[in-house]
Amino acid sequence: MSLGVHFAIDEKTADRLLAADDDEVAALVEEIEEEAIGVGHCDTDKAWDAIHRSLTDGYLGYDNGFYPLNAVILGGVQLYEGDDYIVSLLTPDRVRDAADAVADVGREALKAGYDRIDIEDYGPNFGHEDFAYTWANFTDLVVFFRQAADAGSHVIFTVDQ
Repeated sequence: MSLGVHFAIDEKTADRLLAADDDEVAALVEEIEEEAIGVGHCDTDKAWDAIHRSLTDGYLGYDNGFYPLNAVILGGVQLYEGDDYIVSLLTPDRVRDAADAVADVGREALKAGYDRIDIEDYGPNFGHEDFAYTWANFTDLVVFFRQAADAGSHVIFTVDQ
């Protein structure tokens, strides 16, 4: 399983990413990851998968569920078109929508979403410990999105596959 990370970035960096080809996107993301100067970030580790599934319909897919909750992990403009990496970008308006939406998701609501996950599609980690791990990472993500929204930042989500 791959590790997911959200980064809050400024408009100039977002514009550079939007104008880049696949190779340039990968290089820019690497630069953001390595330098991370003035860049807010939130590591969701392996929990990104369960968070997305819990906020949508229990499955892993770009178009699953409903906006704005489906934008939190895989939503927005897909900046990289490869099988080995995902980079998606949310504009400040979408970041604000996502921040407002996740602020309203409590533990019981996330658990209800988690319980909708198709265990055969998800894998053997499903269960109480995995949900506790998912919840802990989700609460960090709620704080991250609020800070990014308040700062008027764009957000990218990255995960290598």
